[in-house]
Amino acid sequence: MAINNPYTAPSELASIIPLFPLEGALLLPRCQLPLNVFEPRYVAMIDAALAGNRLIGIIQTAPEPAALSVPGAPEIVGVGCVGRITEIAESGDGRYLLNLSGIARFRVVAEVDSGTPFRQARVDYEPFRDDFTPNAGAEGVDRGTLLRTLADYLDANRLEADWKSIKDAPNEALVNALAMMAPFGPREKQALLEAPSLASRAEMLIAVTQMTMARTGGEGDGTLQ
Repeated sequence: MAINNPYTAPSELASIIPLFPLEGALLLPRCQLPLNVFEPRYVAMIDAALAGNRLIGIIQTAPEPAALSVPGAPEIVGVGCVGRITEIAESGDGRYLLNLSGIARFRVVAEVDSGTPFRQARVDYEPFRDDFTPNAGAEGVDRGTLLRTLADYLDANRLEADWKSIKDAPNEALVNALAMMAPFGPREKQALLEAPSLASRAEMLIAVTQMTMARTGGEGDGTLQ
């Protein structure tokens, strides 16, 4: 789902947002992340977001202790992506089924004691100002190599794809969708998130896919998600 009124600058976003820590999760600007929310504190987070600006920050749990910590809570990494709830349904059994539309990446400045059951943090979007410009840096993507690598991966794993849709997709949508679907581990997902440009994210996606196939004898670690 698209955002009715797209955000165009960091100043248009809240500086304090709720955090949804999810290991291995990746949300990128102008991409969609489906969520099935059932834990009470995160149901409360969704209720609060719906009553306010509909913004939620998706961030990974850290693989090892980090400076950003809250006693009794999982460590988190320093960079995530904020999304807006653009589609939501109630399940009838206390769950929310929703889609987040990615807006921009953020760097965590500090977690705040908000008195809510869910975590919140003060964040900075300025390091990722280019995220507010659709297709920024898209001309630098090596599309040919990316498509060849994808074809090799699909062939090695005996998977099919809608090649018409893939070939019709603009570079930004193609790179970010593949990065989100790729069956990589949390470290690789975080590296893709923090890539400084769309071209570097594509290069990283190509390199990790090729290394994965080389390590597994031509096959990957799993199917596209």
